[in-house]
Amino acid sequence: MLAALDARLTDARPRTLRAAHRPFVEFLCFGIKEARACLFAGLFFLAVFCVPRAGLGGLPRYDVLLVLALAIQAWMLAARLETWDEVKAIGLFHAVGFVLEVFKTSVGSWSYPDPGYTKLLGVPLFSGFMYAAVGSYIIQAWRLFDLRIRHHPPHWMAALIALLIYANFFTHHYIADYRWYLAACALGLYARTTVVFRPLDRDRRMPLLLAFMLIGFFIWLAENLGTFMGVWRYPNQLGAWSAVHVSKWSAWSLLVIMSFTIVANLKHVKARVHVPD
Repeated sequence: MLAALDARLTDARPRTLRAAHRPFVEFLCFGIKEARACLFAGLFFLAVFCVPRAGLGGLPRYDVLLVLALAIQAWMLAARLETWDEVKAIGLFHAVGFVLEVFKTSVGSWSYPDPGYTKLLGVPLFSGFMYAAVGSYIIQAWRLFDLRIRHHPPHWMAALIALLIYANFFTHHYIADYRWYLAACALGLYARTTVVFRPLDRDRRMPLLLAFMLIGFFIWLAENLGTFMGVWRYPNQLGAWSAVHVSKWSAWSLLVIMSFTIVANLKHVKARVHVPD
């Protein structure tokens, strides 16, 4: 069923629509494609919402979430909704995210208060899938929207800023936080970059920086859901839940830039990235 849906969603044959109807039809198709691109993230966070804190069948919640995340990933691969190359990229997201989680919990930025058999260095292994969900979304959206990137900066510059963004998540605990300097560099680097996407049968354009900010905002909303459900907690949420500070939106937006850079270097999408001479 999903393969048939994907075939229809990626069918770019011209449609005959009235001018007054086209914006609404394209917006509807855009929403359907977005929901489809969020398949892994949606199923994963549905599991986060539905699995009780006590776990299931004597298995702690964190371990149940790991099993479900692996099952969803295996199903998507078996159903050919993802390729092996894409799974490898998602595995890289998992590893990068898990290393960050281990460091952040060690310095007290947040914690995972519940027990679990699959906790390593105080961090449950399922946590890396929260970062993998971002990578899965970008990969799926790239295919469904037939994304093409215009005026992308040189790949070595994009890779350098991505590495510096990742490093700053660690180093700001020991030296100054250079987040806003890095954001300014990213702003200059991607100022001319646009993403060309196809909601239905016509190409539309959006500044890539705006896409980064929008994705970061929705991840921030998902993070609020995760802390509300008690999957992890910030120090100020240990007594009673409160909304995650809005400054985390900027951190997530920067993380999206790093994630996008990884995806942009996949062999089968790199051909759609235009780097000016």
